[in-house]
Amino acid sequence: MPTRGEKAMAVLSRFGELAWFALPTEHNPVYGYRQVTYMGWRYRSPREGIGDFIEDAVREVPTRLDWTLDRSGRNWMLLPSRILEEAQGFSQPGFSDTIHSINLNEPDFCIAALLDFDHIIQHLEAISPPAT
Repeated sequence: MPTRGEKAMAVLSRFGELAWFALPTEHNPVYGYRQVTYMGWRYRSPREGIGDFIEDAVREVPTRLDWTLDRSGRNWMLLPSRILEEAQGFSQPGFSDTIHSINLNEPDFCIAALLDFDHIIQHLEAISPPAT
């Protein structure tokens, strides 16, 4: 059975060739606490309109949390919107501080993000990629 990361990579690869991918583990490997789920990736050469297609598909999924597909940088990030709002972007240390605080103090938020993430990946797996 593939890991969550392997499944997400396979699903995203349906929409283009991945150059980079990252997905934190569900639990902190040292201390064991839950971690909020989010992922980042980059396509080698994104097809025209694929970002909008994925963003629209994510919006179609009924989720517990609001999610954002941020394509403002070189890497695309799919994450709970609250993280970006509280961190005021991806700049350090705001982003990592926000993630760390949620990881330590809000296991219910981490569980909701994980469940949402799995539903988002299932939906992306079920839809057909746009014609080229």
